[in-house]
Amino acid sequence: MISEMVSVPADRLTLSGDFVVPDASRATVLFVHGVHTSRHNPATQSVAAELHRAGFGTLAMDLFSETEGRRPEAMGERRVDIDMLGRRLIAAVDWLKAQPDTRTLPVILFAAGAEAAAALTAAAALPDEVSAVVSWAGQPELADAVLERIRVPVLFVEGGEDPEDLRSSRRTAERITGPHAVREVPGASHRLQEPGALDRAAAVIEEWFTEVRRPAP
Repeated sequence: MISEMVSVPADRLTLSGDFVVPDASRATVLFVHGVHTSRHNPATQSVAAELHRAGFGTLAMDLFSETEGRRPEAMGERRVDIDMLGRRLIAAVDWLKAQPDTRTLPVILFAAGAEAAAALTAAAALPDEVSAVVSWAGQPELADAVLERIRVPVLFVEGGEDPEDLRSSRRTAERITGPHAVREVPGASHRLQEPGALDRAAAVIEEWFTEVRRPAP
């Protein structure tokens, strides 16, 4: 197993990430952070550990450099530059495709909040390099301009106890012409903070990815 902190060049900056590749990995999940959370978020670490056990590699990274710092205090939600974050995420995908241990593996983008919109923006630009996107309690509607251009499979994961976010994800999913699904985690709120909610969410993601990667009969 590979487990190391890495530096990813992007947008004339260097972005930090935590890179883990189990033996015989099935795919690489790129966890996207930077606007409201960092890659050290306990929820990310919990889901990543579950995915490692299931045979997935992960790259958890921040889309702002250490010199820039996190931006929630300086940037209101309406001022988040989704296109800029998308460019940095594209650079991260390019980095994964250049690594000997991950270059042939499918790449899944996994993001919450505004970062989910950046993931969708990158997926629209890289239909051959990105295999799927998971929007986890995200704000995918911020990717309004690219939704109809997305061709890769997209999964929206929401807590079953948050009906408004479920409705919002369903409205956004209807605009995507590629394969898509909305899955709820029973008994969980928007941020999936209840005991066991993250493990259930990881199981939903693993099951869905197995479905979309299954060869057609």
